[in-house]
Amino acid sequence: MSRTARHFPRLVRALRWPAALAAGGLAAELVGQRIPAPHLLVPMALGLCLALAGVMPDKAPRWAHRVAQALLGVLLGTHLNPHALAESAGAVMPLTTVTGAAVVMGVGAAAILARRAGVDRASATLGMVAGGSTAVVASAEDLGADTRLVAFMQYLRVGLVAATAPVVIDWMTGGTSAREAPVTAREWGRLVTGDHQGAGLLVLVVIAVLGVFLGTRTRLPCPALLGPMLLTALGTALVTLTGTLTEIVPVDAPPAYAPAGALRTVLFTLVGLDVGLRFTRHTLRRVRSLLPMLLALTAVVSGGCAVLAAGLARVLDIPFSDAYLATTPGGINAVMTTAVVTDADVSLISGVQSLRLFMMALLAPLLVRFALFVIRSPARTPGHPSPATSSEDAPADELRSLSGGKRAPARI
Repeated sequence: MSRTARHFPRLVRALRWPAALAAGGLAAELVGQRIPAPHLLVPMALGLCLALAGVMPDKAPRWAHRVAQALLGVLLGTHLNPHALAESAGAVMPLTTVTGAAVVMGVGAAAILARRAGVDRASATLGMVAGGSTAVVASAEDLGADTRLVAFMQYLRVGLVAATAPVVIDWMTGGTSAREAPVTAREWGRLVTGDHQGAGLLVLVVIAVLGVFLGTRTRLPCPALLGPMLLTALGTALVTLTGTLTEIVPVDAPPAYAPAGALRTVLFTLVGLDVGLRFTRHTLRRVRSLLPMLLALTAVVSGGCAVLAAGLARVLDIPFSDAYLATTPGGINAVMTTAVVTDADVSLISGVQSLRLFMMALLAPLLVRFALFVIRSPARTPGHPSPATSSEDAPADELRSLSGGKRAPARI
């Protein structure tokens, strides 16, 4: 066999992701403004089809996922200016109350899942509580939970939120919310918002890399997203407050290093594609007995969050659409993408979603301990483990893919 023939399968695997990104982006451009957030929803649908057909891996390469999170973090950080944050300062107590109530609803749903479906209490709690899905899945094994089941429940909720949020916002606003405009030929040549593309792109890369490094070193939840976001927000605040460097980073406009044009389109496409690829045939087969109850509980929690959003909108006198995005149960990447493309209050929404990320990072061990003492699971019949908790029939790569690279614990 020739060297070219030996390396051909590897070349095909390497080209799958660029081809999928190009197809998702092109399809989104063709759809245009017919649906809300096309560069999120169309690639998500494409990823779901590719995953069910078994022609793509079950998630984006780790490096691509981290790059997308870092760039999205920088984009979000450019919206966190001091003026917007000052306007939200008086809403700290209502926002904290709403966030805590959402966590309580997740624990209640976990109690129902543990009692009715026989899922172990740690897995039920970590799977049903919204916020920081990546961090929750990564810590599931250490907290004695079934990593695969936790991952599926988290990503099921993320997928539902990502798929419905743009449609719900479009319905709430009567189709009047800002939508993604097709990228023009001139915009395709732009990667950042400023006029000096080289300098702006260099600043973007430096902030993204440094933000990920600092977020990892300080052990932030979801460090690849929150690290660059907080670093960008800090830089924007310093520039705004001191009034220096205004020609490079204008105070009254998005910073010159915010992702734009083709880069922003690829970023949104990657976020949508990554969510869709999480749902493989093998994963769905393993949890099919749990799927109806998981869908029902997720819908109930989402409905409860919508009720909280209605109360929040009334108390703070803000649009219900902004409050809805702020209180959606998880899916921060997709939710913030929706907020950006629909011209929502990004400062408010990112503040609430980030607060829930931090709360989950701090409370996850305590919630599991609480569940072990309070939630009662029905006794199992010997030889009949709970759904999705036996690992004999799951290939090693599937276990690693659903647990963020770690092997899930086997249950007996």
